Amino acid sequence: MDLENLLQLLGDEIETPDEETFDLFAQQIPSQNLGFIDAKASVIELTVAGRDLTIHQSPGILSSDRAGGTTGAVVWKITPLFAEWISSPSNPLFAHDVLSSSSCVIELGCGIAGIVGLLLAPRIAHYVLTDQAYVSKFIEQNIADNTTTATATTKPSYKGHHNHYHKTSHKKQQRETSSRSSKSTGGSSSQPGGQQGQQQNIHFTPLDWETDGATPELLSSSTAVSNNSKTATATATRESFDAIIACDCIYNEALVEPLVSTCADICRLRAADNRDEDKPCVCVVAQQLRDPTVFEAWLACFAESFRVWRIPDSLLTEGLRSNSGFVVHIGVLKGLSRLG
Repeated sequence: MDLENLLQLLGDEIETPDEETFDLFAQQIPSQNLGFIDAKASVIELTVAGRDLTIHQSPGILSSDRAGGTTGAVVWKITPLFAEWISSPSNPLFAHDVLSSSSCVIELGCGIAGIVGLLLAPRIAHYVLTDQAYVSKFIEQNIADNTTTATATTKPSYKGHHNHYHKTSHKKQQRETSSRSSKSTGGSSSQPGGQQGQQQNIHFTPLDWETDGATPELLSSSTAVSNNSKTATATATRESFDAIIACDCIYNEALVEPLVSTCADICRLRAADNRDEDKPCVCVVAQQLRDPTVFEAWLACFAESFRVWRIPDSLLTEGLRSNSGFVVHIGVLKGLSRLG
């Protein structure tokens, strides 16, 4: 099994959450403040993995006293770094066939931006973004604005900085020129990651970890938006996901248990999916190292249901390695005897 080979490559399984917490927080963690890219900008423009993105966010929601949280209203520093890593063809998940062009992935706590989905969706069959309903207006706008046209670029990838442009920005003019050119020729420009034309295999659906259940309908709701009838037909027969992604979702100790329970429930859908029951759903969790107490609470809870490994520096891109202030773990639901 390719997953077994990957897990062997990751090294020792994490057995004691307190030791993992100590090791990580003993690193020279740079000052990131809370980790926003720009909490005051209503629009930010990023180049991630060679792809230009215009992201709308809501400083107003972030600073509000909205019940249920507001952290998903803006973009966080780890997000473009993780998106570039997870979507790379050389990523170990692709290299070991844990992810492939036929994979279905669900993201928990995607926030308003959808950056991870925008980068990863072109490489897989279906990508389902989920979060609380309040982000729906912004994320649907960001999906539409960043998938209608395709823009190739040779600009450097995101390295922890950003630029905020007004409506007349050079990047937007590039996109508009590309769109007009594509329409005039009747074709579509190719994007990094193999995207062509309008990317329609990415879909948002509300999911609240505390109140909503994880059901196969999370997957079936996405099949209607596929522009590939063959892929849509194949996906419609499935009732589970190949991977769960949670990028910088762990801020509040009170949400640890609901998040972990949701991850476990989604992984258990695989047991009922006769088509893919021999290929476990994996859970990939990326986060900024902020509070050791909250981190250890998450890891202790996660390790009760999952076997856990940290992705080593040798398999990460520079911005996610040790002493960056970020970390990526992978979890596989316990009770899978075929994994040894």
